[in-house]
Amino acid sequence: MNDIPTIGITLGDPLGVGPEVVVKALADPALRESARFMVFGLSESFSYAADLAEVDFSWVRDHHENVRRSELGVTVLDYDELPAPPMVTRGEPTRFGGQVSLQFVEDAVDAAQKGFIDALVTAPISKQSWQMAQSPFPGHTELLAKRTHSRHYAMMFVAPQLKVVLATIHIGLMEIRNHFTIGCVYDPIDLANQALRDWFGIERPRIAVCGLNPHAGEGGQFGDEERRIIQPAILMAGENGADVSGPFPADTLFRRAMAGEFDCVVAMYHDQALIPIKLVAWREAVNLTLGLPIVRTSPAHGTAFDIAGKNMADALPMKSAIRLAIDLARKRLTV
Repeated sequence: MNDIPTIGITLGDPLGVGPEVVVKALADPALRESARFMVFGLSESFSYAADLAEVDFSWVRDHHENVRRSELGVTVLDYDELPAPPMVTRGEPTRFGGQVSLQFVEDAVDAAQKGFIDALVTAPISKQSWQMAQSPFPGHTELLAKRTHSRHYAMMFVAPQLKVVLATIHIGLMEIRNHFTIGCVYDPIDLANQALRDWFGIERPRIAVCGLNPHAGEGGQFGDEERRIIQPAILMAGENGADVSGPFPADTLFRRAMAGEFDCVVAMYHDQALIPIKLVAWREAVNLTLGLPIVRTSPAHGTAFDIAGKNMADALPMKSAIRLAIDLARKRLTV
């Protein structure tokens, strides 16, 4: 039984589709047979979502302070000291949603660091709700890096057709120039190279790097960041053993990667990466955080407040995130 991983799942914002997609994913018997699960969230939200989706499987309810290594199938770690969530017909950002979803993640990260869970899957949170709850973190990635004392980290999006890593994450487009350094381009190349080798079994990954500017700067006509920042980062990564090339114009690079020319693309900013990945793999893309001492995955979609409480959410993205977490946790357990 030692090779059966225990996966922690945070329920996300209870006013979004998190409870629904978690319940629907865990309703799959094949998924439940492949791991044990500890769900950090409000039991009432979990039960309500199960009733709404008309799914029927057994789980055990416990209190979140009793977290420990579990040999059970599905355990919901409840927070009964918190106010009951409102019945959801249409969600919205709230201070309540921010506070509780933040607490779920904090406790799950602590459980992962103590070895109670082998991987963490996070359901969607609202960054606006976290802001309303006065969280110092704009999103999951920054919180995870801080709590695990990880200096170098990156967001990777994994899909059957494409893998993309971000150089900058939750930064306003006009603010990128104030954060854009050789290090912020080098680190995702280095982290991607290591992850592709260790986790995806690619012996010598082929990594391509996007330019920041149109036409990758066109020889300096549309900006000098390619020449001044991106090219030195690529040179450093190559000298350290990575098979990396670029910078290439982003408008053609993703097509080349999908055709099999490259194993991974390093994009310079959020939407440069997320538009192509969500266009080609909306239901299958998984967010994987690189550079952490723990395994963390998440579906690539958000809280979808507009369809919350309507039993309309698609659970395939959450299933994909859970399956990848199980796969990576097993690899760590067998090392």
